[in-house]
Amino acid sequence: MRKYATSGEINLSIEDVAAMLVSLEQSFSDGSCDRLDGLTIEYPDWWFNARGSQTEPLLRVCIGAAQPALLDEKRNLVLSLIKQS
Repeated sequence: MRKYATSGEINLSIEDVAAMLVSLEQSFSDGSCDRLDGLTIEYPDWWFNARGSQTEPLLRVCIGAAQPALLDEKRNLVLSLIKQS
């Protein structure tokens, strides 16, 4: 049984992946941050990981949440912030 509902890997074409990771870290500065594999931000009931591809100019994002409805909400939030930049 899965603990979280997950988005699976979402690939986004981003010109400056490093700058986007900094922007996401600043936008979600109230969460717990880990930079072991890209950027992981964790909250009690949801999380996301964003990292650059090693072979393509892509930002790879995966989002998880305790419930599917929360996953939809947070996926929309994270992706809208990425697309606005």
